[in-house]
Amino acid sequence: MARRKRAEEHENHERWLVSYADFITLLFAFFVVMYAISSVNEGKYKVLSNSLVDAFKQPKQSAELIRLDNQNVPGAPQKLIVIPGPTMLPNDGKIEAQTKKMQGMAGDLRETLGTLIDQGKVKVTQSKRGIAVEISDSILFDTGRADLQPDSANALLAIAERVKDADNLIQIEGHTDNQPIRAGLFPSNWELSAARAASVVRLFQSAGVAPQRMVAIGYAEFRPVESNDTLESRARNRRVTLNILADNRDEVAVLPLVAR
Repeated sequence: MARRKRAEEHENHERWLVSYADFITLLFAFFVVMYAISSVNEGKYKVLSNSLVDAFKQPKQSAELIRLDNQNVPGAPQKLIVIPGPTMLPNDGKIEAQTKKMQGMAGDLRETLGTLIDQGKVKVTQSKRGIAVEISDSILFDTGRADLQPDSANALLAIAERVKDADNLIQIEGHTDNQPIRAGLFPSNWELSAARAASVVRLFQSAGVAPQRMVAIGYAEFRPVESNDTLESRARNRRVTLNILADNRDEVAVLPLVAR
C-alpha cells in the first residue's frame, strides 16, 4: 500500500513582525511615562519663583505672611508661606556692647594723651583686635637702656589709670631698630626690647593693673614699621606698643600626643 505524502510546511518569514510590534509598543509606553514625569505645572512654578524673589529682595524685620496667587492654576488651593525675619544671634548684643566699650576707652586715651599725640610721640589706633597705643622710645628710655625716664612715668600712669578697672588682656611689646648694641647691659636687641616691655609691665602693676592681665613681649628689630635706612625711620621703629585686646579669651590649645 503506498504511503500518503505529507504536505510540505512552508517557513514563515514574517514572525519577526510580532517581536517588532511588541518592542514598538513598549518603547511608546516608555516615552509616555517619561513625558508624564517631566511635565511641570508652569503656573505653580511661576508663583513660587516670584514669591521667593520678592522675599529675598525685601527682607522684613518680623515674620510676614505671603499669599501665593493661584489664579492661573484652575482648581489649585491658595497657599501661605511664612518667611521668618532675620533673628539676632545670641552673641550680637555682647559684641555690640564690647565694641562700644572699646570705642569709649580709645576716646578716653586719645583725650588723655592729646598733647603727646599732637607732638607725634604717641599714636592711638583701634581695630577689630583692640586698641593699640604706640609710644616712641624717645620719651621712655635712654639709648641702650631699659630704665624708664622720670618724665615718661606720668604718661604711662595716665594710661594705666584708664585701663586698670577693665578686664581686657594687655600685650606690651618692645621694639628696637636694627643697630647692634656695642656696649651696655644687654648682649642684643632681643634682651633690650624684652626688658623695656617688662619695665612698662612693672609700672602698670604698681599702678593697680592686675598682673595676670599683662604679658611682656620683645620683638627686637624684626617688626619694623618703617625701613631702617635713615635716622628718622630708625627712631620711628624704636617704640613700645600697648595692645589692649578686645577679645578677652586666653585659651591654650592642647595637642594630643601621637604615639610613635
